[in-house]
Amino acid sequence: MTFDGRAPGTPAAVWSADERFGALPALALRRTGRTVVVAAHPDDETLGAGGLLAELSDAGHPAEVVVVSDGSASHPGSPTLGPSDLVARRRAEVLDAVRLLSPGSRVALLGHPDGALREARDAVEADLRAVLADGPPVDQLVANWRGDGHRDHRIVGEVCATLADELGCALLEYPLWLWHWATPDDPRVPWDALGVVELTDRSVVRKHRAVAAHVTQVTPLSADPSDAPTLHPAFLRAFDRDVEVFVGARSTPAETLPGDFFDATYARHDDPWGYTDRWYEERKRALTLATLPDRRYARALEIGCGIGVLTAELARRVDDLLAVDVSAAAVDRARERVPGVRFEVADVADGLPDGPFDLIVLSEVGYYFSRPTLTRVLTGLRDRLAPGGTLLACHWRHPVAAYPLTGDEVHRALRRTTDLTLLAGHREADLLLDVYGDDPRSVAERTGLA
Repeated sequence: MTFDGRAPGTPAAVWSADERFGALPALALRRTGRTVVVAAHPDDETLGAGGLLAELSDAGHPAEVVVVSDGSASHPGSPTLGPSDLVARRRAEVLDAVRLLSPGSRVALLGHPDGALREARDAVEADLRAVLADGPPVDQLVANWRGDGHRDHRIVGEVCATLADELGCALLEYPLWLWHWATPDDPRVPWDALGVVELTDRSVVRKHRAVAAHVTQVTPLSADPSDAPTLHPAFLRAFDRDVEVFVGARSTPAETLPGDFFDATYARHDDPWGYTDRWYEERKRALTLATLPDRRYARALEIGCGIGVLTAELARRVDDLLAVDVSAAAVDRARERVPGVRFEVADVADGLPDGPFDLIVLSEVGYYFSRPTLTRVLTGLRDRLAPGGTLLACHWRHPVAAYPLTGDEVHRALRRTTDLTLLAGHREADLLLDVYGDDPRSVAERTGLA
């Protein structure tokens, strides 16, 4: 495969316009533990995983960065910078870029010859193995995608795949040149293995600044053609997104979890998720109730009520509350906890209760569905929401191997399928909480303050 990095390549808009791109699932980013981001060249870490670095930094678990090559081959024949000067410049640039993205990240510069990693493969593997062994076990390894078309990227990706397999850690691979040489219909695009990490506005801004910090790659060194930037502005637009795309095979099942799964869980423990005694759960309920825009609701539906701990607090603000759960054991315990509330054993994957409802709460349940089932449920919930009604979703973000979806994927699907207005959103390392409404007015507007 050959391609010219100074050419514009496939327009970023072509990718974003493809339905498959918009439907990519949200990956379960490990926001705790040890993450190591490996880059074949100085700037790969920013283009492919800069947002991920920023997200992990904000979560309080900054990743380590390892740059394999010295970047000396980006401007052959430059009259402005010789190879040694270019190496020094690129070294300073990557340090500046990582500092913008994740100030607490440790950076290791291995200094192998740019463009010759195939010849130095054994040494590259030995160096990476030594870095990964220096510290606690690696939970997540992030590296160039093996199919990216650049031979340095392929070598780094292959070595990291081998090491991830040996270490038993998660592996995410970031494509870079794929967006340049391929088109969405190219059979080499691994659509089935692609997923996204969604980025906050703060992470997007920091990534944009970090890309600009790689001055030798994005601006001309001089008017001489040999000093032209190695990355075309049109190509760079592929990385100016609110998501980063990774190749990462998912090991979670695709089917909706059956009711037997929950009955067996409740048979083993009266309160399997610690609703009654964990500060995390108590705090999450407070956040949930605080984000509701109206003081009271006439009719509400809570899906996945469990043993009724949140139900009890919702009932204080709802005239007529229907709480459903797929587990009969959970519903029995909920009835004992909250007398006076209507409880039903129901699997909403098979059908939703009749509306309309002024409030619908979908808390810690969306990731139990398969993607098609989730889409069907979300569509049905919208149809059952009363005019001016509120839909609240709240989900755990950490990966759970038994669940078909991730919390991030649930909220991404909701955002892409609803026509409701986002009234409030809360993001942190542990959870996502989004409130949508058919009435776009703020709380101040609803209560006459504004």
